[in-house]
Amino acid sequence: MDKNINLREKLYRLVKEKAYHEGPIKLASGKMSHYYLDARAVTLSSEGACLVSQILFDMVKDLKVAAVGGPTMGADPMSGALAAISCLNNKPINSFIIRKTPKSHGRMLQVEGPVLEAGDEVVLLDDVATTGGSLVDSIEILKKMDVRVRRAIVIIDREEGAKEILAKLGCDLVSIFKASEFFSSKNK
Repeated sequence: MDKNINLREKLYRLVKEKAYHEGPIKLASGKMSHYYLDARAVTLSSEGACLVSQILFDMVKDLKVAAVGGPTMGADPMSGALAAISCLNNKPINSFIIRKTPKSHGRMLQVEGPVLEAGDEVVLLDDVATTGGSLVDSIEILKKMDVRVRRAIVIIDREEGAKEILAKLGCDLVSIFKASEFFSSKNK
């Protein structure tokens, strides 16, 4: 069996078991939903971090990018685990995180990690995308640094507009899963 299929199947079961919660909830986008996908319950577990980072590594290892990362909190465990896995596979990929606002002390950075330079290309990571607001904000912050984002990768695309919004910014949204793989349309 293909290693990636096996990893994806294991991750699917873990997401279904640990990340899905029913009941009305307000999402970061401001929308109300009848279910919530708490992907951090997966990415912060040892098994989830291992599975996600291996899958992500296979998705980015051949790309010519300076680093991978994204908005804090969703991208933090993913980018750190991916950096570690990439080093273990002798193909080191640096990572970064983007704060909501610049730090108020020290170097007062908004983008933390190895220094990104003008002209660099990066891949954005996030756990779940609904409308893509956090990813759009990240693209705008990186754009001010003259850092280009051509691709964003999420664990789950809720299929509520993020892909289309990012496409308008020249960024492809790729997901490991789509919400429809887990839940019927009545749960949306």
